[in-house]
Amino acid sequence: MRYDYLIAGAGIIGLSIARELIRREPQARIAIIEKESDVAKHASGRNSGVLHAGFYYTADSLKARFTRDGNRAMKKYCEQNGLFINPCGKLVVASDESELQGLEELKRRAARNGVRLEWLSEEEAARIEPNVRTYRKALYSPDTASVDPVEVCQCLKRELVSGGVDFFFNTKYTGRSHQTIRTNKPVFTCGYFINAAGLFADRIARDFGFGLQYTIIPFKGIYMKYAKNKSDVTTNIYPVPNLNNPFLGVHFTKTVDGSIKIGPTAIPAFWRENYKGFHRFNLGEFIQILYYEAKLFLTNSFHFRQLAFEEMKKYDKANFIGLSLKMVKAMDRNGFGDFLQPGIRAQLLNKKTLELVQDFVVEGDAGSIHVLNAVSPAFTCSFPFAEYVAELIGEKRSAVKSSLASKPEEDLICQVT
Repeated sequence: MRYDYLIAGAGIIGLSIARELIRREPQARIAIIEKESDVAKHASGRNSGVLHAGFYYTADSLKARFTRDGNRAMKKYCEQNGLFINPCGKLVVASDESELQGLEELKRRAARNGVRLEWLSEEEAARIEPNVRTYRKALYSPDTASVDPVEVCQCLKRELVSGGVDFFFNTKYTGRSHQTIRTNKPVFTCGYFINAAGLFADRIARDFGFGLQYTIIPFKGIYMKYAKNKSDVTTNIYPVPNLNNPFLGVHFTKTVDGSIKIGPTAIPAFWRENYKGFHRFNLGEFIQILYYEAKLFLTNSFHFRQLAFEEMKKYDKANFIGLSLKMVKAMDRNGFGDFLQPGIRAQLLNKKTLELVQDFVVEGDAGSIHVLNAVSPAFTCSFPFAEYVAELIGEKRSAVKSSLASKPEEDLICQVT
């Protein structure tokens, strides 16, 4: 078995990159290695499923463009493949006078990014969502929608398999030596390697000499379902976010089947797969992450101290529910069920500046490329982001081919042994 490209990670980013490479090079031989038993076992299958519209981000950021274009591309993909979409829209509401400036900034960003975002009075907002509570006015995003992220990833897997992509599940990257990629199963001799390993992308990148100034700090996101009914809220309802950090605050999400959930948290985690209890506890990760979280706490970089205290309080179910009820007129506090399965957000930290990196970060050369920060909303951004990565790969491979033009032809094919 021989491959032109080897991809580590079968989340939405790895799958989308494989799809884009096949679109550009139909004859390319591609393999995806994944340490879990199937696709979308981590962030890609545990996110909210919301397709964001792209108005939160500054116009000079990659994610502003990728979110806007990705929203349209993902909707089109779902329609073409018969996947469910809930075109439920989104209201962003203010709680007091001070938050109106935040709404104004979001409206300015939407205009610069070419994204539809409408001003509504309290009365107009109530016509869209009778239960919403806002101060004086709100913003409405008609292009926000919800999909089932696992269904999307499974559809991508079927498409890739039919296109000739080979999947190696339960296959964990363990290291490299020159162009040899070691796993717990096969050894891959690789001409071009693509690192889309999410929570472990920084570790893998360091083996290739990339990402040296960064480390992943995991944050745990938990949702809670409103079990009483599906009708008390009919659209997504979000608060005005703190634009100085990458978290959007507790909000109401309408899922693809019309269910209601609140969340997520952004609780600092202590190892990379710190989902529940001591599941997959890793002492080395614990020590390293605790070291950086202690530095953030002591320096209070990006107000980490306040963030940590506020987020830890959300483990208290009553407090968590109370935050959501500020955005609605009436809802049964006792109608909420248990916490849903948590997700872990792989948030890149600049080790020198102690700042959270809020845009996509990709590093690479003629032999490998590394997605160090597939920042939220990566699921929405996945298709145009994959085009961007494929362009970078093409540029880097073209550069090396030009330098080899005067030399005998060399084999750039990946070999599995």
